[in-house]
Amino acid sequence: MDIIFLGGLEIETVIGIYEWERNIKQKIILDIEMGFDIRKAAASDDIQFALDYKSVSDRIINFVEQSDYFLVETLIEEIANVLRSEFEIPWLKITLNKKGAISRAQDVGIIIERGQKSL
Repeated sequence: MDIIFLGGLEIETVIGIYEWERNIKQKIILDIEMGFDIRKAAASDDIQFALDYKSVSDRIINFVEQSDYFLVETLIEEIANVLRSEFEIPWLKITLNKKGAISRAQDVGIIIERGQKSL
């Protein structure tokens, strides 16, 4: 399987369960790996057969900026749903990092994997 990735995608959004979190935007950082067969795009050198990572990143940025979920669990699951349905991605792995959520921890977040890893 071929993997296309976006690393360190930083987006500000309303996320959290506490009242003070509902009134501010916080930064989340996404690392996304997407399974996609690149052979047809490589053979044709044509973007129409590729997974356009610019379109993917634009869609995710817009989606996350407009969201206001309480839980990172909900946000990451919805990101996966958008990617799999709108871009026909058969497998993906997403790491969502909510830096600063725990004062003594450098990083905190969730990693999910959805779909089948073999194409």
